[in-house]
Amino acid sequence: MRTVGLKVLKNKLAEYVRIASRGERVLISDRDRVVAELVPPEAGRSEGASDALLVSLVREGVVTPALSPGRPLVCDHPRRASLSDLLGELDADRAER
Repeated sequence: MRTVGLKVLKNKLAEYVRIASRGERVLISDRDRVVAELVPPEAGRSEGASDALLVSLVREGVVTPALSPGRPLVCDHPRRASLSDLLGELDADRAER
């Protein structure tokens, strides 16, 4: 584990990110007080940032993955409306404003 001051980190950020990506933790200090930690990604984390965000959201229960990927989404909503009904509702909504 390494410790680096904030000013040095600012000037050599890419170097310390590479160190962390190789598995080493880097403690970041400001005026001899540890203020943050640069850590390697968790095991099993996707390399893509958007994929990693999605995986985190699934783990937290915010997002539920599709049960059958690749199949079209089917809406079982019983209400069917014609275009003229929808446009009528839209006009009524706009009139209220």
